[in-house]
Amino acid sequence: MTDRAAPDTDLDAALIEAHEAADHRRLVVLYAEAADHAEAAGDIDACCFYLTHAYVFALQTGAGEARALHERLLAHGREE
Repeated sequence: MTDRAAPDTDLDAALIEAHEAADHRRLVVLYAEAADHAEAAGDIDACCFYLTHAYVFALQTGAGEARALHERLLAHGREE
């Protein structure tokens, strides 16, 4: 991951806080946001790293975003 694709300080702090609180629902949202930042920066590997985390937490919590997150991973060739 390159510095340009790293989440900003506030997002990074929010991710750490959500992990410490075991707030898996919030982690879905935050990891998806981090993926958006990485994708916008052109770092698809970092984007997919964050998408994978968001997807796993979405599956664990039964979040409706799971399908869309999976589709984004597929679109980037991360699963066939």
